Amino acid sequence: MIEQTKPHLLQENMLRQLIPQRKNDAHKGLFGSVAIIGGDTGMVGAVLLASRAALCCGAGRVYAATLCSNAPSVDINQPEIMLRSPLAISQLPQLDCLVIGPGLGQSAAAVELLEFWLAQNVAMLLDADALNLISSHLHLAAIVISRNAETVITPHAGEAARLLNTNSEHVQQNRTESALELARFLQVTCVLKGAGTICAQHDGSCFMNTTGNVGLASGGTGDVLSGIIGSLMAQGLTALDAVKLGVYLHGAAADSLVKKSVGPIGMTASEVALEARNVLNALNAVTNH
Repeated sequence: MIEQTKPHLLQENMLRQLIPQRKNDAHKGLFGSVAIIGGDTGMVGAVLLASRAALCCGAGRVYAATLCSNAPSVDINQPEIMLRSPLAISQLPQLDCLVIGPGLGQSAAAVELLEFWLAQNVAMLLDADALNLISSHLHLAAIVISRNAETVITPHAGEAARLLNTNSEHVQQNRTESALELARFLQVTCVLKGAGTICAQHDGSCFMNTTGNVGLASGGTGDVLSGIIGSLMAQGLTALDAVKLGVYLHGAAADSLVKKSVGPIGMTASEVALEARNVLNALNAVTNH
């Protein structure tokens, strides 16, 4: 295990300046295109949650693709999201960030999709089943390590344990060191989710989040986080800056909901995505005041 490292604490005053600024004559093409791929049978909601979060946090264009053969052709609650087939996503003329993994499953088709996208020169966030596939297929890990484009991984303790060939208890007892080990091993920016989320960069820099509460311990909140970070990357932030702002914003949204008596019990991922938009705009208003 690497030496003990004390992470820097993420604070609002260091993050407001990272928010992408918008001129009055701007158009959607300036705010990036992000695509989310996943959603095998029974897990389409994961892709929709990530896509809605990406839209709420400012991406100019949001595309979504599912592996499920009978998935809806439109998100009725968020028709701005452009639903495509996985093949159509690969043919987009411009894509600034790809999020792959929410509800992806572990089928042969999922492996093939992940292998294809890892080889592409596009900024990428790997979550959920994408991480499980990488931990069980050594050739996928090798492709991640050799990538030139920026790569973010967002494991919880169990996924991190599989990637490190250890157990969840060890990861939880050594959270900072585990995040840094993963970042260096895979040459990525690692977000180790949990209370006091750790953001670790492969160069050894490390940050701990100061926002969030137990309301985030519910299904789909990780998908929302992936959508937020992917949106910020598509808008031009570096992987590390997108991760720092994204995890802070995600937690701050949950804190804001609790202040409004929405949770922590029963707080939903959908509510977190919508509140993240409110918090982001509030932070931006302070920056521009």
